Amino acid sequence: MDIIYFPDDPRPASWTHPVLALGNFDGVHRGHRKILDRLMRVAAERSGTAVVMTFDPHPPRVVRPDKAPALLMTTAQKLDAMAAIGVQGAAIVRFTPELSRWTPDEFVKTVLVDWLRVAEVWVGANFLFGRDRTGNFSLLRTLGGTLGFKTEKIDPVRYKDFVVSSTRIRRLVAEGRVDEAGALLGHQYYVDGTVTQGDRRGRTIGFPTANLCTDNELLPPHGVYATTATIGGVVRPSITNVGVRPTVEASGRTHVETHIFNFEQNLYGQLMRVGFVQRIRDERAFESLDALRTQIGADCDRARVLFDRLSL
Repeated sequence: MDIIYFPDDPRPASWTHPVLALGNFDGVHRGHRKILDRLMRVAAERSGTAVVMTFDPHPPRVVRPDKAPALLMTTAQKLDAMAAIGVQGAAIVRFTPELSRWTPDEFVKTVLVDWLRVAEVWVGANFLFGRDRTGNFSLLRTLGGTLGFKTEKIDPVRYKDFVVSSTRIRRLVAEGRVDEAGALLGHQYYVDGTVTQGDRRGRTIGFPTANLCTDNELLPPHGVYATTATIGGVVRPSITNVGVRPTVEASGRTHVETHIFNFEQNLYGQLMRVGFVQRIRDERAFESLDALRTQIGADCDRARVLFDRLSL
């Protein structure tokens, strides 16, 4: 996937008749997937290039940083997910205080028309843009009619009784309801990172763990989770503790520690993805390492029952 940044890079000559999906796409959830599927289908019908446009940093970081949410994905994760779907190009707008003050007309003329020369733009039904979020789908369609591009929208996607949205998914993850978050995402909520060396205490009690250093902003609340661990493209069942390790440490630092079932290889320095399947229990302090060992064994048994049911 070709990636360009506004205002630094020119539009690639290979992007013919760009069909653009415009939004933040945090989480690349079921609603986003519907837009992207439509984007690629329409681009193929028009002999155009399927392109996404998103913003970095996330606009609330600039316009209201005190209320900006922790994001479901890093920019790299988001772009990787879109490339895996088949999107051909990504146009990333460097969002600045100056750009946040542009009117909707200025944004459309400068970015969509002069920079990208779009043929068609797709947005979610509730997409807002421009200074004070005064631009909406109706205005975008009117501007497109004047400036020479077509505008279409995708209505909100519902999963069971809920409208799928990044805001709802963030709340579910923050509450530890990772299975429900995964249902709305259409994939497990996951964090990526590098395995770093810990104190090797898990190995001494029979449950070696991989300690993950991650750039992901949003972690589920402290507790033990049934998880998947993906290393080198291989997905393995595991359990993960997110927390401060109160039985063995008093620093208060949050750790992400994953015990991979039936796995003994040295993972230091390797990349790993931890996908959260279901919350097992709260984190708590134990009176001894023997009590901790017994509890971890019970956690593993519970996770194995879940994985058998899910045919992982």
